[in-house]
Amino acid sequence: MKKLIEQILKFGVVGVVCFFIDFVITLVLSAICRSAGMDTTPAALVGAFWGFTISVIINYLLSMKFVFTRREDMDRKKEFVIFVVLSLIGLALNELIIKFSIDVVYENSAFLQKYLTAGLVTAGAKIVATGIVMVYNFITRKIFLEQKTTNQSGDQA
Repeated sequence: MKKLIEQILKFGVVGVVCFFIDFVITLVLSAICRSAGMDTTPAALVGAFWGFTISVIINYLLSMKFVFTRREDMDRKKEFVIFVVLSLIGLALNELIIKFSIDVVYENSAFLQKYLTAGLVTAGAKIVATGIVMVYNFITRKIFLEQKTTNQSGDQA
C-alpha cells in the first residue's frame, strides 16, 4: 500500500508538470486562434489538442523513468505505442469534456456568459477535463504498462 501511495504521489508530480505545460499551451494557442478570428469552441479545441499532444510526449518520458516499473516482456516501441493509444483515448475524453463544457453548459447559460469570458470558460473546462483524464490515465497505464510484481508468497500484487 505504501508503494502505491508513493507511486500515486510521483504520478501527481509528473501530472502537475505536464498539466502546466498542457494548460499554458492550451490557453496561449486558443487565445492566438481567437485573436485570428476563430470562434471560442474550435479555438479551445485546437489549443487543447496541441497542449495535450506535447504534454503526452513529456509525460511518457517522465512516467516511464520515475513512476512506473517498465515491463521486461515489452519492447520500448510497443510500450510507447500503448502509451500513445491510451493517451489518444484520454485526448478524446479531454476534447469531449471541453466541447460539452463550452457548447452545452456555457453556450446555454446566460448567467455563465455574463460572468465568464471565453478564456475563463476554456480554463475551467480544461481543469475539469484534466481531473477526469488524470484518473483514467493512472488506472490504464498501471494496468497495461507496469510490470506486475509478485509478493513473497508468489502471488501477483
